[in-house]
Amino acid sequence: MIYRNDHYGPIDRFCAKHPRFGVPSLMMYVAIAQGAVGLLDLFMQERLSALLMFSGPHIFAGQIWRLVTFAIVPKTSNPFYLLLTCYVYYWTGQMLEREWGTAKFNLFYLSGVVLSALSGLLLGYADIYYINLSIFLVIATLYSEMQVLFMFVLPIKMKWLAALDVVLILVDVVQFAQMGVWVLALAPLASFVNYFIFTWSFWSMKLGFARRRADPQVIQFKRARKQAEKKARETGGYMHKCAVCGLTDQDDPSMEFRYCSKCDGYYCYCANHINNHIHIRNN
Repeated sequence: MIYRNDHYGPIDRFCAKHPRFGVPSLMMYVAIAQGAVGLLDLFMQERLSALLMFSGPHIFAGQIWRLVTFAIVPKTSNPFYLLLTCYVYYWTGQMLEREWGTAKFNLFYLSGVVLSALSGLLLGYADIYYINLSIFLVIATLYSEMQVLFMFVLPIKMKWLAALDVVLILVDVVQFAQMGVWVLALAPLASFVNYFIFTWSFWSMKLGFARRRADPQVIQFKRARKQAEKKARETGGYMHKCAVCGLTDQDDPSMEFRYCSKCDGYYCYCANHINNHIHIRNN
């Protein structure tokens, strides 16, 4: 057996080779930092945000920390909306990190910050709000039919919320462009570029730009489960064992185990590695 990932893009190959890249639960720290800055601003008359926010003239004058610290400057100073926003950032970030794995999510966020900073150096202005919003757009792309409670009351599908957000952003862009404020009109561009970079494989398949590989192996999950149950009954041992870390359902009865449909064979993985492993291919 050999590991093959030549049909994946460079981002997925990098993440497969560097599974430890990044900071686990990154958005938790970002949300905490934004919440702390927002709350401190209440007592400092927003002087802290003024010191940390992106400002082209100040950066070129030597205040280079603004290239990074603008990522923890909150969009609002209202305490209620601040805490609500931080919670949404944490929830969406954790959800996308579980789907993509720590390495890919960190790369996505880092790429967004870098692209925003570069565009900010050209425009003189950058805002982390659009990068944080792009996390929600990615989730809505992956789980378009998922329902959430809008304003904690109205059930609505993710795809419609995402469409509404995009429309509102485009309306702002058009209005700023009509007023001639091109700095604000072009501000969301970096986040959209970053979004399409990391979701291009999805859209290329959706729009027919790429064809699925012929003869993909479809794992017969029921058969695999029956084989595992039979083995457990015969040996009196575990039913599931992670092919990466070796964890079994006896070691951690609360752990979820799943079979990977992209690996050749019946390979089982724990919840920590189902989205964070190199797929096994047979030649």
